[in-house]
Amino acid sequence: MTPSARLSAAIEILDRHLAGSPIERALTNWGRASRFAGSGDRAAVRDLVFDALRRRRSAAARGGGLTGRGLVLGICREVGQELLFDGVGHAPPPPGKADTGHEPDADESLDAPDWLLGELRQSLGPDCPAVLAAMRQRAPVFVRVNTGKTDLSGAIAALAAEGIAARPHPLAQTALEITENARRLQNSGAYQSGLVELQDAASQAVILALPLTDGMRVLDHCAGGGGKTLAMAARARLDLFAHDIAPRRMTDLPQRARRAGVEVSLTATPEAEAPFDLVLVDAPCSGSGSWRRDPEGKWALTPDRLATLLSEQGSILKRAAAMVRPGGWLAYATCSLLRSENTQQRETFLAAHQGWQLEQELALTPLSGGDGFFLAIMRRSND
Repeated sequence: MTPSARLSAAIEILDRHLAGSPIERALTNWGRASRFAGSGDRAAVRDLVFDALRRRRSAAARGGGLTGRGLVLGICREVGQELLFDGVGHAPPPPGKADTGHEPDADESLDAPDWLLGELRQSLGPDCPAVLAAMRQRAPVFVRVNTGKTDLSGAIAALAAEGIAARPHPLAQTALEITENARRLQNSGAYQSGLVELQDAASQAVILALPLTDGMRVLDHCAGGGGKTLAMAARARLDLFAHDIAPRRMTDLPQRARRAGVEVSLTATPEAEAPFDLVLVDAPCSGSGSWRRDPEGKWALTPDRLATLLSEQGSILKRAAAMVRPGGWLAYATCSLLRSENTQQRETFLAAHQGWQLEQELALTPLSGGDGFFLAIMRRSND
C-alpha cells in the first residue's frame, strides 16, 4: 500500500468507529476485507488510526470536522503532509471548501474532553498542559523483568538475541523500555519463557512500593489479567490470591503464572480466605492515566460513567478493608489522573473508617515516562 492508500484505509476505519463500532472491531473488519495489506501496512494503518484518536479534538479542528476524513486530514496538516490527499490511485481526494479547518484553540489543543478539562486542570495544576501534551503521543512499551528467573542484564541480552532492543528505565528497578522491534516481543523466547512480562513502568513502581515480605497472605482484589498479581509474586514468597468481579478477565492468569514459575490461587469468594496481611485494590477507574494506550476510552468517558465509577470505588474500598487483618495494609491504586478518584477517595475512606491511617502515597503522571498512576497505602490499627 502507498502512504496515501493507508490514509484512505484509516479514514474508512475511523468512519466506522464514529458510526458506533468499537475501534478494535473496525480494525479487524477492515483487515479481514483487505487481504492485500501486508503486516507493515496493517501496523502503519493502526498507528495512524490511534494517532487520530489520541488527537481527535485538535485533528478535527485542523481537518474541518469530526469525520474519518477530517481526523486524518487534520493529522496530515499537523505534520505537513496534506499533499498526500491528491486523489491519485487509492489516495483520498484533494481538500476542498468542505475541508476548511482552523488552528486549534487553547482547549482544543489539549485533546481532552471539554467537560473534564476543569477537573484535569484542578487535579494536575501547572503540569496540566505538559501532561496532556504527553498523552497525545504513543506510549512507550515496557516490560517487567522477572527477577525470579533473570536480572536486567540477562533480560536485555535475551531480548537482543532476538533483535529486540531494550534499556533500563529509572521509574522502576525491574523496568525495561523496548526501543526497537516491540512488535516481536510476544512471540519472543524471552517472553514465552517468562523472563519478561508486559507491564507499564508506573504499574511496576506501584508494586515496588508495597510492603511485601515472605510469608504474607495477599489478595489482589481487582486482578484483571493478573499483571500486578505476578509482579507481587516476583517480589516475595507470598500466599497469593486473585479475585475479580468478572472472573473471565483472569482466564489467562493460571497459564501466565506457570510461565512465570509462581503460584496464585483464584478465588470467587475472597471473604472466605480472609483475613489478609495486605489487600491490593487496583480499582476500576476512568483510565485517564493510560489514555495514550486507550484513546477510545478518553472520548467514551461521560459524567454519568465517572459518577458510577466513583461509587464503585467507594464500595470496593469498604469491602476490601473488612478483609484486612488488624495491623495489615490496604493499598488503593488507580490508573487515573483525577483527584476525585485518587486523593478524594482516600480522604473519604479515612474519614469514614476509624482505626486506619495513611502510610504512603504515590502520584505519577506520564511526565515520569510511564502511565499516570496513583497509590495510597493505608494501615489498619492493631485494636
